[in-house]
Amino acid sequence: MKKARCIMVQGTMSGAGKSLLCAALCRIFAQDGYRAAPFKSQNMALNSFVTRDGLEMGRAQVVQAQAAGVEPDVRMNPILLKPSSDVGSQVIVNGEVRGDMPAREYFRHKKALIPDILRAYDSLTDEFDIIVIEGAGSPAEINLKADDIVNMGLAKLVDAPVLLAGDIDRGGVFAQLYGTVALLESDERARICGLIINKFRGDVEILRPGLAMLEEKTRLPVVGVVPYLQVDVEDEDSLAPRLQNKAAVKPLDVAIVRLPHISNFTDFMPLEQHPLLGVRYVAGTRELGAPDLLILPGTKNTVNDLLWLRQSGLEAAVLKCARGGTPVLGVCGGYQMLGETLDDTHGTEGGRPQTLRGLGLLPTRTVFTAEKRRTQVTATATPPFAGAALTGYEIHTGRTAVQGAPFCRYADGTPEGCVQGNVFGTYLHGLFDSGELTARLADYLCARRGLAAETAAPLTMAAYREQQFDLLADGVRKALDMDAVYAAMGLANPRREV
Repeated sequence: MKKARCIMVQGTMSGAGKSLLCAALCRIFAQDGYRAAPFKSQNMALNSFVTRDGLEMGRAQVVQAQAAGVEPDVRMNPILLKPSSDVGSQVIVNGEVRGDMPAREYFRHKKALIPDILRAYDSLTDEFDIIVIEGAGSPAEINLKADDIVNMGLAKLVDAPVLLAGDIDRGGVFAQLYGTVALLESDERARICGLIINKFRGDVEILRPGLAMLEEKTRLPVVGVVPYLQVDVEDEDSLAPRLQNKAAVKPLDVAIVRLPHISNFTDFMPLEQHPLLGVRYVAGTRELGAPDLLILPGTKNTVNDLLWLRQSGLEAAVLKCARGGTPVLGVCGGYQMLGETLDDTHGTEGGRPQTLRGLGLLPTRTVFTAEKRRTQVTATATPPFAGAALTGYEIHTGRTAVQGAPFCRYADGTPEGCVQGNVFGTYLHGLFDSGELTARLADYLCARRGLAAETAAPLTMAAYREQQFDLLADGVRKALDMDAVYAAMGLANPRREV
């Protein structure tokens, strides 16, 4: 059986745009008739996803799979690290939790995971035509190179040609690229088939002298200058620009608390597309103001983030808003915080056994256990959003006992979440993706403010993603020398003009 070809995108730093470039390549190859799949051997992110078979993987590879038009599969991201503190992470291998490890312990252990990585990769090569591989951070982290399993170490294992991307938007892109190449070993430099300057704003002609000098000094071709594309594709982590948005410029003000360990903030992207909903993120009481809706999002560490909320003064501000009639929505960890108690007597969340009082806005009690619930679900919302069809997934360790009315009911009638007055809580990630709950929520908030509701049919997140993937692919295809990219894989560009 013929194995898939591959291409790898590495970057000069975190945030250089590797994830989006990989998504663009996945889309381009799919448009060109190839069956493409993404791959990242080790991802560190708090934004995760549950596959159809109940396994956990990083959202970046989910987005890339969606761009390629294929089902997300945990083999596309065999190792996921979810930071739980400044010095440790939860380690997830093949979609299952292996436990929490301090960084030093993981670095000693990670080479033992190479067989898992190669099994996942090799099985994908049997099923797809092209594998688009994403690196992590920089391949020139000289203190980490000896045990590398995600950049050049992986490239050697799977014999991948490499595109090296630098971020010009943050400045110093020529030094980034030249310095990275200079710090690599000769065999690693030989793997690089082209350099990419990413996120450029302006006239490319101004760059020409710099490009020529860069090619001369590195002896590598620049295969593209990719513009700063105005596309809206789901972000992976805390570097996401949308988390810096602190101003709402639409009639309805939606404030999301930026918790220290915020996770799955992509849940709220559909709200940003609504013409009446202005979404912003707040990290302090002075930023909160008087929103029309206040959201407590998911978190990888509910206990510590609840303590932060309490110590920062935001707990008192949230309670004041709720008691003043402001609607409050908690999702996953945020839902747990809204309850009466959070029982962590096993130290699952906070590191030491303890039971904390919650915000007391919902009649719920949560007990944390080591077992993580991971499942995709469909549901129907209850009043005041009655009838809205929901699709999404649960991914959490707590078990919550509810005394009040449910937020929604699953397809089998099982109640989920809790509603009490103007306070709502649910474990359901992706709850706004269908578009129906977004529309009902906007109507609810408009009625409270006496505003005219929006009558247009809601756009589903799936349809919106498709639009954005095409825009992304078009922009990157125009900017890259696709002849060179295909040639690096030993293929001819099917769209090459003869």
